[in-house]
Amino acid sequence: MPDVDRERAWLLTVDGAPQSYVDLDEPEHLEFEYVRRLAHVLDCAAEPGAALDLLHLGGGALTLPRYAAAVRPGSRQDVVEFDAALVELVEQHLPLTAGARVTVHAADARAWLEAAPEASADVLVADVFGGSRVPAQLTSVEYARQAARVLRPGGLYAANLADGAPFGFLKAQLANFAAAFAELALIAEPGVLRGRRFGNAVLLASDAPLPLAALARRCAADAFPARVESGEGLARFMRGARPVADADAVSSPAPPEGAFSLG
Repeated sequence: MPDVDRERAWLLTVDGAPQSYVDLDEPEHLEFEYVRRLAHVLDCAAEPGAALDLLHLGGGALTLPRYAAAVRPGSRQDVVEFDAALVELVEQHLPLTAGARVTVHAADARAWLEAAPEASADVLVADVFGGSRVPAQLTSVEYARQAARVLRPGGLYAANLADGAPFGFLKAQLANFAAAFAELALIAEPGVLRGRRFGNAVLLASDAPLPLAALARRCAADAFPARVESGEGLARFMRGARPVADADAVSSPAPPEGAFSLG
C-alpha cells in the first residue's frame, strides 16, 4: 500500500499484519521502531561507512538491506527469504537501487545457514516470521550454534523476536544464545520488559564485547525509547531458563489479537 505522505514509500502487509515499510527515495527513513533498533546495531557494528559482509535471514521488502547499502556502501549482502512469491513481488514493484550489492535467495533460512561457509559474515540479522511467529527451526540451541559458526570473530548476531510476560520464549532464546556466545544483550521498550504488553525485542549476541554504550544512547534518543539490558540485569531476567534442543523447539507465541495489526 502506498504511503500518502511520502511520494515513493510503501507499506507491505502479510495476512493483514504490517511486515515492511520502504521509502525508495530515502532508504534511511525507517518507520518501524524495531527496524530502527536493528539499524542502530548496524551503525555500531563498525566504523561509520565501513563496508561489511551481512547475512539477513528474512527479507520482506528489504528495508534493512536498503539501509545498509545506503549507510555502508560497498557492503556485500545476502538475503534469505522463504516466500518466493514475495521475492518476485518486491523485485517487480520495489526495485533495489542500482549498484547495491544485495543478493536475494528464495530459500529456507535454517538450511541456508547450515550450508553457509564458516566465518563468512560480519553481521547476521534474523527477522524471520511465518505469519506472526518465528518458526521452530530458528528457535533452538543448534540454530544458535550455527549462527556462531557463520559469524567471524567479533561478529554480531541480531534477531527480532516477539513475546510477552512471563517471557518463556524470550528467556529460552537468551539461554540458547548464552550457550553459543560469550556476550548477550536485549533491546526493548521498558513497557515490554516489564510485562505490560506483548511486543518486539532485539536479541544481540557476540563473542566479543558489545557496543552497549553507543547502542543505549541511540535507542534512548528514539521517538519510542528502548532500553538496552545486559549483564546482571539480563541474568536476572533469564534466570532459570534452559537451552532448547531442536527436538523440543517450538515457534514463538502467537501475538494477542491486534498486537501488530493495522489500526
